[in-house]
Amino acid sequence: MPGQAKRKRRLEAQSRRVAARTAPELGRWEVVLETTDEAELRAYLRGLREAGVDGPLIEISMLCGRLEFPTTHQVKRFLRHGAGEPGSSS
Repeated sequence: MPGQAKRKRRLEAQSRRVAARTAPELGRWEVVLETTDEAELRAYLRGLREAGVDGPLIEISMLCGRLEFPTTHQVKRFLRHGAGEPGSSS
């Protein structure tokens, strides 16, 4: 299919850039929202978009509860190490 290899290379390069920005030595992922309500999740994500938060620094996970627990949605945000935190160069 025409353009498939070019598209694949572009997506791989984008994945490498995101992985370099979110490397463990640069910071950590922190859960900022955990909810079972999809409407609350959508409202929170809408607020992030309106605030202009960088998309690749947000991770959305769906934890399937099966029969015992309800399905839970988690929103994580990548936080860079600041001064005085573990892993910082200061």
